Amino acid sequence: MTDTIEPVIGLIGGSGLYDIDGLEEREWRTVETPWGAPSDALLFGRLAGVKCVFLPRHGRGHPRPPSALNYRANIDALKRAGVTDVISLSAVGSLKEELPPGHFVIVDQFIDRTFAREKSFFETGCVAHVSVAHPTCPRLGDAIEASAKEVGLSYTRGGTYLVMEGPQFSTKAESELYRQWGCSVIGMTNMPEAKLAREAELCYASVAMVTDYDCWHPDHDHVTVDAVVKVLLANADKAKALVKSLVPAIGQPRGLCPAGCDRALETAIVTAPEKRDPALVKKLDAVAGRVLNRA
Repeated sequence: MTDTIEPVIGLIGGSGLYDIDGLEEREWRTVETPWGAPSDALLFGRLAGVKCVFLPRHGRGHPRPPSALNYRANIDALKRAGVTDVISLSAVGSLKEELPPGHFVIVDQFIDRTFAREKSFFETGCVAHVSVAHPTCPRLGDAIEASAKEVGLSYTRGGTYLVMEGPQFSTKAESELYRQWGCSVIGMTNMPEAKLAREAELCYASVAMVTDYDCWHPDHDHVTVDAVVKVLLANADKAKALVKSLVPAIGQPRGLCPAGCDRALETAIVTAPEKRDPALVKKLDAVAGRVLNRA
């Protein structure tokens, strides 16, 4: 791997984010992957001269629910498109009084409670175990925090995102349990997305945008759908301002990731070369070709 990286910024937009303002040379392109179709075509372009690739996580018009997303195809498509750094933007519910609607959380941990999703690129025929002890990239977290300050966002640095299966929201008992666990926010989409990004050796960071308090809150029942949608749209505008500030800051040539995100597979693959399934190895060309092709 070269010591100089020319970043390509991948942006995954959650609920309310189906496009990126200010993108020049914009072009929607269909990207095929061996894992099936991603959520939508990818929007290629430049923001302040920096190459960007945008993917609406649920598809334009929001036709896909969280459990039906092809997370492997989404991450593979971004990697195949040349992306080096992924910024995930997600609508969430708050599990803490001090994280009100309209607040942003720069997530650094996850608890994965999903159960109906394909969670790894590595299957029988090519086994790998990557570390996700620290699932987000601190370098990107630093940059997001600096941009959040610059654009005047109300934000918190650090927090645990409880990822539930959905599509239903939590019971009150579940919500109270997650609060006891110390979770900050709750949503349905950042897992296995973050795990797959690590397997694909992509630097990944998550920005959680609070739309409402989860059902634990005594005032939750007084929140209307119209009120939630109003916050969702306001958050989307704030997210676009954040992206406009952030992309130029992280889009400059850089060295290897200090946290090693871009070298996560260096010692992760345990299947001996002669035992690897050629068909699976072929599917892994974008995700793991850097390591597999030199064996």
